[in-house]
Amino acid sequence: MILTIIKRFWLVPVILGGWELLARAESSPYLPAPSRIVSRMYEMWFSGPFILTEEAIENFVPSLVRVVSAWSLAVVVGVALGVALGRSATLADYISPLIEFGRAVPPPAMLPLFLVLFTMGTQVQLATIVFGIIWPILLNSIDGARGLDHLKIETATVFGVPAHLRLTRIILPAAAPKIFAGLRLSVSLALILMVISELKGSTEGIGYLLNLASNNADIPAVWAGVLVLGVLGFTLNTLFLMVERRVLAWHRDAYRIA
Repeated sequence: MILTIIKRFWLVPVILGGWELLARAESSPYLPAPSRIVSRMYEMWFSGPFILTEEAIENFVPSLVRVVSAWSLAVVVGVALGVALGRSATLADYISPLIEFGRAVPPPAMLPLFLVLFTMGTQVQLATIVFGIIWPILLNSIDGARGLDHLKIETATVFGVPAHLRLTRIILPAAAPKIFAGLRLSVSLALILMVISELKGSTEGIGYLLNLASNNADIPAVWAGVLVLGVLGFTLNTLFLMVERRVLAWHRDAYRIA
């Protein structure tokens, strides 16, 4: 266990040590030493009576709620629509041009439009995140549902298996590996778009803190925000991989047997 951790993370202390030495030698205000960044981060967010300060609670919690809410909504809509399009060639012919157009639009470009369509604040941020992350979920769901062995569906139909059982017992399990590939991509994208959506017109959140620190020329605080986002992204990805391994255990076992 210890050797595995060392093999995976040995480069991290090497980079941090080199960064510390370079920062101390250069004394550049734009490249603070890691020790100074951690000290500033502790002072701002982790020196409260219950670890987190009031500022951290007021800004971290809303960001996490937005990410989880937007991701959950995108999963429900993306998987449902993707499976429907993957199983219906006629429906796909009508909607595919709209999908190709939508996925080509950069999500940040939609932010001004969302500011006009929705109330300033959470609605705009949720719309921005959902619009940006739904495409990998949708496209992978389409691909997974479309690549299903037709013989399985035909056999189930002949034996009178109800439609809802065909969906839950045959279509979704067969499409699950592709769907989870899209879900994993969407997790990192959700975090990026959360920050982008909070940079403008927001009064709370991690993106707001980054923007505030930048406007105040508080460079250590900017780096501290980047560090928090990196740790948060790593944590979310690790949690997702744990769920994916558990849900798709049958898929890996099938390949081992084969």
